[in-house]
Amino acid sequence: MSYVLGIDGGGSKTICVLMDDSCKVLGRGETGPSNYQSIGIEATLQSIQSAIYNALEAAIITKSVKIDAICLGLAGVGRAADIEVIKDLVKELQNNILPINWALQPANIVICNDALIALVGGIGQPVGIVVAAGTGSIIFGRNHQGYTKRVGGWGYILGDEGSAYKIAIAGLNAALKSYDGREISTSLLEDFKQHLDLESIEDLIEVVYRREWGVKQIAALAPIVDFAAASGDIVANIIIDDAVKELVKATSTVIDAIFSVDSALEVVTTGSVWRGRCNMHGKFVASIMNNFPEVKVIFPRYEPAYGAGLLALQTAQH
Repeated sequence: MSYVLGIDGGGSKTICVLMDDSCKVLGRGETGPSNYQSIGIEATLQSIQSAIYNALEAAIITKSVKIDAICLGLAGVGRAADIEVIKDLVKELQNNILPINWALQPANIVICNDALIALVGGIGQPVGIVVAAGTGSIIFGRNHQGYTKRVGGWGYILGDEGSAYKIAIAGLNAALKSYDGREISTSLLEDFKQHLDLESIEDLIEVVYRREWGVKQIAALAPIVDFAAASGDIVANIIIDDAVKELVKATSTVIDAIFSVDSALEVVTTGSVWRGRCNMHGKFVASIMNNFPEVKVIFPRYEPAYGAGLLALQTAQH
């Protein structure tokens, strides 16, 4: 029996699955964040170690288990230098974690960005496109020849079009412009005031700047825009439509780059923006299918950690 570990490490949590060679998940563990770019390598190591321990405990593993391969799909890992850092981290794991018999060869250690494992987990195979739109956004594709294409993923300052953060920022901008009289009136003005319990929209200054709000706090306001759009607000609907257009354009760019126009492929949508009330997902599907009739848009079949496990199994079997 062959065993592998699949690890999904993000900015808010880390998930590890222990799988056997029949693709069955024997144990699953979850801990805190493991984006080493933001929390440092030592904290990342601790999170991944804890996730592995929790997966072993959930599988009720008491004897030594031979791990033949491991895949770590981590946020913030996109350059060759990042991969070298994580290789050193794997060596630390091999020295510290019991009851595991690490039977790892260099070829059986897969280190990749979390977009790849989201693709593999979402579709169930390493071919297709993932459109991830949550706090941030990234579109990533891989074809049958192994060629990949990434669009976006540049962060909230340089990119993240179609993300919850950019939707929230656009909504806040629209509310303030409406207050100034620069743009047409929008229900977003009152919606933000009520949600944030503000006496005046001018109090946003204190909330956003003096409380030093970050990306996550602002992105959490995206549902306000979504609800306003679902309720018929013109401005909110323009914001949502613009977000859809950006995600469609990015997806089309990936299709044009590595797939044939008439390819039958699957596009998996992941992230919080797709779960809103204003039918953002439906608009995206309609636009994609209008341009690419052979493309099928789906919600994830499995979680990213399972995708990491599948990639680990693939390397163990070669």
